[in-house]
Amino acid sequence: MDKLAIIGGRPLYGKLPISGAKNSALKVMVASLLTSQPLRLKNVPDLADIRQLTALLEQHGVGIQREGANLNLHAGEITSTVAPYELVRKMRASFNVLGPILAREGKAKVSLPGGCAIGARPVDLHLKAFEAMGAEIELDEGYVLARARGGLKGAKILFPFVSVGATEHAMLAATLAKGTTILNNAAREPEIADLANCLIAMGAQIAGAGTSTITIEGVDRLSGAEHTVLPDRIETGSYAMAVGVTGGELTLTDTNIDLLGAAAESLIEAGLELTALDNGIRVTMNRNRLKAVDVITQPFPGFPTDLQAQFMALMATAEGTSTIKETIFENRFMHVPELGRMGADIHINGQVATVKGKAKLKGAPVMATDLRASMSLVLAGLGAEGQSMVSRLYHLDRGFERLEEKLQNVGALVERVPDND
Repeated sequence: MDKLAIIGGRPLYGKLPISGAKNSALKVMVASLLTSQPLRLKNVPDLADIRQLTALLEQHGVGIQREGANLNLHAGEITSTVAPYELVRKMRASFNVLGPILAREGKAKVSLPGGCAIGARPVDLHLKAFEAMGAEIELDEGYVLARARGGLKGAKILFPFVSVGATEHAMLAATLAKGTTILNNAAREPEIADLANCLIAMGAQIAGAGTSTITIEGVDRLSGAEHTVLPDRIETGSYAMAVGVTGGELTLTDTNIDLLGAAAESLIEAGLELTALDNGIRVTMNRNRLKAVDVITQPFPGFPTDLQAQFMALMATAEGTSTIKETIFENRFMHVPELGRMGADIHINGQVATVKGKAKLKGAPVMATDLRASMSLVLAGLGAEGQSMVSRLYHLDRGFERLEEKLQNVGALVERVPDND
């Protein structure tokens, strides 16, 4: 197992390419299960989560070939309708094979999911959506047994709260259901629209993706298609915040500012300059310290929970006191003690973190606790005095493609080193 060694205090300058969105790529990969024809996906990042889902899809009979940043997937025949625990437990997104297999084969047996330890994140909304579409659902020894005798049927589904995963999962299944499915209080994240665009290219009839009401007219079959995955907005926001931590100027390429939603507004309010370009964003730091800004995590277009940890690292050296309220996940402040090891002054009261900015953090050995928390520690290390060592890099490898290479290319002193402890 490796560690990331970081010598902080160097401003960042240059161009930094943004990869395809992990959270979108995983769902459009699952869409390959809905058709017997080939699906070609472009701009797919090479990450541990992508490789994990590749193994699961291959277990279901999907032929997969990678060509650079492109994936060719072909599910000519579903050879297994069972998704075993040993493959699903490592990543929550694996659970989303349930809907497509159920829609295409009329039955599926899928292990309950695992993933980051940032809260319970139950799948009851997913299962209630399938039940509304006529599926019979049974839980047995950690597995979901689903059957749709005669196929899924269109339904009106009202989500009691906004859920990205449930919205995506229901939309995937509804493409092959008989009749019309209407998803109310649907998630509006850019990844929802990206998945819908892929499904539409495959022949699905979907309207309203990106709004709170999505309508899906079921079709008998879907065809093959080619689709380019949208840029990763969390990677975009994370590297924009790196400029706020270190100073300097970065041009983030292959992305766009609209993907950031309220996060862009918060960064500008804090003192960063964000300039929209034809193929990216220029991020500039023209002051010694940012100023404290309060944020509340909310569904898109609000401030994303997946940037909360990184923003906390940014606020740890801002001028003044900020509050960060987490409303999405109940256990997403696990990075706070690690930031404290670097000298950050952060106090937790329930779901609110109060951050008193300091002029400088100090390098220290720290341990990543989940995917986004790991990036907050990297950001803190980039701005801290001295050396930081970030362990448990497998969290970073799940969601940030070629992280050390990208940072090295814009002037950061970072290096992956063996963990000899």
